[in-house]
Amino acid sequence: MTNSGEYLQQQQSSAPVHHGGTQGAYPPPPAFAPEAQAPGEPPRHRRRARGPMALLAAVAIAAAAVGGGTAYAFQELTGKDGSASSATNTNVVPTSQKGTVSGVAEAVSPSIVEISAQSGSGEATGSGVIITKDGEIITNNHVISGASSVKVTTNDGKTYNAEVVGTDSKKDLALIKLKGASGLKAASLGDSDNVKTGDDVVAIGSPEGLTGTVTSGIISALDRDVTVSADQDQQGQGQRQQQGGGGNWPFEYGGEQFNGDTGSSKTTYKALQTDASLNPGNSGGALIDMNGNIIGINSAMYSPSSAQAGAQSGSGSVGLGFAIPINTVKADLDTLRAGSTD
Repeated sequence: MTNSGEYLQQQQSSAPVHHGGTQGAYPPPPAFAPEAQAPGEPPRHRRRARGPMALLAAVAIAAAAVGGGTAYAFQELTGKDGSASSATNTNVVPTSQKGTVSGVAEAVSPSIVEISAQSGSGEATGSGVIITKDGEIITNNHVISGASSVKVTTNDGKTYNAEVVGTDSKKDLALIKLKGASGLKAASLGDSDNVKTGDDVVAIGSPEGLTGTVTSGIISALDRDVTVSADQDQQGQGQRQQQGGGGNWPFEYGGEQFNGDTGSSKTTYKALQTDASLNPGNSGGALIDMNGNIIGINSAMYSPSSAQAGAQSGSGSVGLGFAIPINTVKADLDTLRAGSTD
């Protein structure tokens, strides 16, 4: 971004000169009387004094430069209108709809996709976020784990075949790439370090295969230690408990297991907690701030009846959802693009 601040220069004007008369005239300057010099000593030159006015002028120039820089820094950090924004200073939502759920939904929905992963144990439905125009998509590892084929449906109804580029089971992240895609709308990735408890958020995904479902809520808590399975076979079983609905991804919190057994191979990550409604199939979808920036990848939800013996899993959201912070995702992108699989 080009610095829009102006470099300020201060010009000094000379004092008016009065000719003739004594009224209002300035007194003549005192005559210069050089100090006595010893015979043969080179002549001494008078140094020009830097008086108070010169000092004030220099201070004024410095203050103007600092003030302009401060204003520029403020705009860089907060956006032109002074509201909170992402690390990239992006306001995806038009000004006329800023701060509204409908505005966020309209602006970001084209960047959210539905993912269908086929494996020997069935078909699972999840969600993903487009991050490049040619079809790089971030999703959860458990959405595509063990899949023999992956198909993606974009917001406009087009269907693409996709290949798995890289996975990171320890962070429950995966990067897939559409085949033959171009001109897609990439999402704006925000700064999850700036997220605060109580911030309004919007979630978009495909719960139970209902493409483009929009829900809203707030950030309920930060830095929740969510434990999930790091074993691909266990992940595949967890996500395919419900045919076509994405299943329930088992996870642990506070030493208790929810939505099934996480198995013996586990990993823990820091998550954003939200009360925006998440259901099976929302996994891999977006948690979004009110400027339209992605701040998290939805990864787990708590379904109370699923923890009860003999009860049917997938009873629905009760407002306890978790998302992987987007800064965790951004820090992992190079590894995923390098084709890391585990």
